[in-house]
Amino acid sequence: MDLDESGSRPGQGPGDDVKPRKATRIQLRNQERILEGALSIFASSGFRGATVDELAKASGMTKPNLLYYFRSKKALYVAVLELVLERWLEPLEQLDPDGNPAEQILTYMRAKLAMSKERPEDSRLFANEILNGAPMLGTVLQGHLKELVEQKAAVIRHWCDTGQLNRVDPNHLIFMLWATTQHYADFEVQVAALLGENKRDKIYQDAATTLETLFMHGLLPRK
Repeated sequence: MDLDESGSRPGQGPGDDVKPRKATRIQLRNQERILEGALSIFASSGFRGATVDELAKASGMTKPNLLYYFRSKKALYVAVLELVLERWLEPLEQLDPDGNPAEQILTYMRAKLAMSKERPEDSRLFANEILNGAPMLGTVLQGHLKELVEQKAAVIRHWCDTGQLNRVDPNHLIFMLWATTQHYADFEVQVAALLGENKRDKIYQDAATTLETLFMHGLLPRK
């Protein structure tokens, strides 16, 4: 079975014209195994550096079995990126326009920081894709992601307009939240070298406290 073989499979790649059959429970479980194993390989080696043999080994499957679910390395890479993006955008989607602005922003910051701690490879994979010009995610960035950011930026702008937050550019506030939380995943080696490899829990606790102080002092109007 080669990379370009077509057919009806549970995981079809972009542009496939064959409608996939509904996956069974076992097939769904295998797809999940493949995606999680591939994430680790792609995060460390990138798209070009990863081989199908490595990806199959990471998922505990043979190469033909992996290609049964994802017909090419590119199809698998795109599926992994989409999974990562879905996970990382969920906390932003939960930003409640009817909630307390300070609590909503702090909840989002803490969720992003927790994800950096628990799933650092997600952030590194996404960062590598962006640094390479987002060849696989360009349409997503200009579509769903852009729409979501515009929607949540409007929420933050409303909080500013009603005096619940100091006047800030909502887009740049979102960018800042991304940068300050994902730094601990993307630059984990540097952070550990400077602060101690055995202090990971304390590093994230101190980071949360520091970011909370900075954001709240900068965003909340003085009474």
